[in-house]
Amino acid sequence: MSTVVGFPHLETTREPNAPGDELVRRQVWGVLTAMYPQGRVVERRLDQRYPYPHFFYLTPVAANGISPEGESTVVVGKTLSERGLAFFYQQPLAHRRMIASLETSELRWAGFLIDITWCRFTQYGWYDSGGRFVQAVPSPIERPVR
Repeated sequence: MSTVVGFPHLETTREPNAPGDELVRRQVWGVLTAMYPQGRVVERRLDQRYPYPHFFYLTPVAANGISPEGESTVVVGKTLSERGLAFFYQQPLAHRRMIASLETSELRWAGFLIDITWCRFTQYGWYDSGGRFVQAVPSPIERPVR
């Protein structure tokens, strides 16, 4: 048996009759090793990115570039930084500038005008996109936070 680079406590082959918890642990480390083959992530971006696995709203803006206009779409967060965010969604977005409404710890909606700068279509049929915050704006979402 060999060990995984960066994870010396993890062997790459499964031992027969391993206890259930140990098998689960090994499989999880197999997934993590596929995602981070060197044992750690080297971040080349200027801003620290934080996992953001939460739903939030995207609302199109009017021609003036700041007023909400149209129906909001729920998307799934991926990462968040001080200057932008990345997210997943299932249907193409028709707008590049939108208002992202995220829940805060004060149980209110924080609004950010975002310029969506990139998009990739994933192998699972979802879109992976992200962009930079342009400015803080009032959130158009009126429903109460949880």
